Amino acid sequence: MAIEIAFWILAPIMVGAALAVVLLRDIFRAALLLILCFFTVAGIYITLNADFLAAVQVLIYAGAIGILLIFAIMLTRNLKEGNPFNRLKLPALIVALLVLATVIGVVVSTNWATVTGVSQAVEMPVDQPTTGYIATALFDQSKGFVLPFEIASVLLLAALIGAIVLVKDRS
Repeated sequence: MAIEIAFWILAPIMVGAALAVVLLRDIFRAALLLILCFFTVAGIYITLNADFLAAVQVLIYAGAIGILLIFAIMLTRNLKEGNPFNRLKLPALIVALLVLATVIGVVVSTNWATVTGVSQAVEMPVDQPTTGYIATALFDQSKGFVLPFEIASVLLLAALIGAIVLVKDRS
């Protein structure tokens, strides 16, 4: 019962913050409300017993990306002017509503068959924390997921070094 109450507290806060991000003209307040939205999504992950996803949500989205947005906004000139009026507001609204109608139509008309015979890498109880089981699935020597995980980390490191080299001020 407490999980349902937590969900019904977090869900309206998340939807309200997301709407405020879209509708506010003050970009700094919109970024702060986006961080609030990230935190409430992490709270909803916690209500779903997805503690690993909640931790990743807080560390990466609310922490890293949120702070990056705040720094980018603070370093931008003419912060007080806000977002300029855009003459494409009405066409953008129409396109967004068409995309929404298409998504709703696809969701309603699709026959959502359930998948029953999927084998899991690690058997996991329903109401237990997921972090240990995810670690076992990734790093267990018999499953062989360590090498792809390390290859992905090296690839991300190479992309980061490449981005730094491209942005570096040539003087």
